[in-house]
Amino acid sequence: MRRHINLRQIEAFRAVIQTGTVSRGAEMLNISQPAMSKLISHLELDSGIRLFERVKKRLVPTAHALRLHDEIERIFTGVRQVESAIDALHREERGRLVIGVLPALSGSLIQRATAMFVARNPSVFCSFHQLSSHWIVDGIIARKLDIGLINGQVDNPHVVVEPILEHSLVCIMPLGHPLAKKHKIKPADLSEVEFVNFEEHIFMSNLIDLMLEQFAIRPRVVLSATAALTVCEFVAAGFGVSLVHPAMISGLEDRLAVRPFEPAIPFKFQLGRSSDSKNATLVDAFADCMRATAADVSAAMASDF
Repeated sequence: MRRHINLRQIEAFRAVIQTGTVSRGAEMLNISQPAMSKLISHLELDSGIRLFERVKKRLVPTAHALRLHDEIERIFTGVRQVESAIDALHREERGRLVIGVLPALSGSLIQRATAMFVARNPSVFCSFHQLSSHWIVDGIIARKLDIGLINGQVDNPHVVVEPILEHSLVCIMPLGHPLAKKHKIKPADLSEVEFVNFEEHIFMSNLIDLMLEQFAIRPRVVLSATAALTVCEFVAAGFGVSLVHPAMISGLEDRLAVRPFEPAIPFKFQLGRSSDSKNATLVDAFADCMRATAADVSAAMASDF
């Protein structure tokens, strides 16, 4: 009669699959290698299933093992969702707000909005996470984040978004660049000019590439990056010119020449939140501060361009 498998055996099995070896799996669980081997051996005996082949002193998972791992991951995913729900409940009790923000907006904009929020809610603890839009949306859905600043398209019924900082892209260039003599930059001005672009999977890159294709313009792309701050830093260092949202320039104004670009390429960031947030009072309060700050920033940018 087979014994029932236990949680420790499942944890050991999962660790070996994820790390690839018994020794690294043992390190992951902070146990000895012999103890790890014993857990795996007992799991195979108790389940009556051969989970690993011994090949050159290494454990190679069988097809049954991989199927079992898929089932175990679904269980652990459910556990993580429960943990996220518990964390959300604790945040409500303690007055805690967890905010996701794009690296491009993690400068003065978020600082000003947070200063306003904390002044109005001095007992609330704020936690910030710099993440890409994809991970911010996932965090909101999983209730790991209360609110987030994102870009790109969001197509999920559990996430409510509203546009902020709607503005056209501007052309940035190193100080003293020949194009800095112009009052406005047009597509033809970028032909054969050294250009710093965003990576292909970044939403901003799609807008820029669409414009270049429309006007049949080919700048000399010298490098690309995923983060707006990195793009701006490379431009400031003299690698080329680029097109960015004006809010992305924050903190680098004295190191860059900035000119309007025509035709306009509209771009907006978005404020995202859960459609049924359990921390709605604090989320609403922070959203109010973000809207007010974004309005001030947009008004300043409008006067500059």
